[in-house]
Amino acid sequence: MGLSDMAVNGRILVVDDAMENIQILHAALQDEHEVLFAMDGPRALEIARTQHPDLILLDAVMPGMDGYAVCRELFATADTSDIPVIFVTALKSPEDETRALDAGAADFISKPVNAAVVRARVRTQLTVKRQRDALRALILTDSLTGAANRRAFDERLDAEWRRCGRAGLPVSLLLVDIDHFKLYNDHYGHQAGDATLVQVVRAMQRAAARSQDLVARYGGEEFAILLPQLDTHGATGVARRLMHELEMLDLPHAASPTSPRLTVSIGIAAMVPGEHSQASSLIQLADSLLYQAKAGGRNRYVSSN
Repeated sequence: MGLSDMAVNGRILVVDDAMENIQILHAALQDEHEVLFAMDGPRALEIARTQHPDLILLDAVMPGMDGYAVCRELFATADTSDIPVIFVTALKSPEDETRALDAGAADFISKPVNAAVVRARVRTQLTVKRQRDALRALILTDSLTGAANRRAFDERLDAEWRRCGRAGLPVSLLLVDIDHFKLYNDHYGHQAGDATLVQVVRAMQRAAARSQDLVARYGGEEFAILLPQLDTHGATGVARRLMHELEMLDLPHAASPTSPRLTVSIGIAAMVPGEHSQASSLIQLADSLLYQAKAGGRNRYVSSN
């Protein structure tokens, strides 16, 4: 089984201050899963934030930051709060198990571990997580276009704003409005309008194709494209690609006073999140720039720089 197959089966982070314990768990899991490891709490938190494991096997007793503190920090951080944790520890009393569960752990395994038990518990927690993730995807997806919905956009913007703020990196946002879409629906009918929305979303997804990019239906015929770690120059490149994609689609819009084909107007805003800044300021700036693009004749983009 290749590394990519193991990653599909689940990426597991093992956290223990003793290498022999890490080796035992690695041997039990390596045939089915991609296994990462950390030997202290701060390193575990860093890997959890950057590598996004599907499950964490966490020792309770470690020098410095113990497992309970790690667990509390994981669940207090939006980027890692949905990662299930199994405590794997030499502590065996009911009080210890209760403390682990109260800290947010999904399960508790006592040392010395039984490899078959570890594999079974891991499979159970990964199954639960996949089911939860599938349900969450349904809740956060626009049913017509398959794009993220407004709730998903708000959650992702908040997370990326904090993440890029910590790293000192920019966040860019494109607000995209389909020009004269009400006239389009009036002329071609709502069924044709729905089909066109799907095509426009696919064009946006081709234009913003990085794994961290997010295309969301913001409302009606207005869409948001969230571009973490891109500045204005990079975001403008995405806007150009989108307009090119639409030109290639060459969707007719006979009722448009702007163009005989379907076009969009785009507001492009970019900011580096500051200590006291709010993500809402990025939306407000992009919205004002979108207004300028529409007031300037539509079928164009206006950027913040």
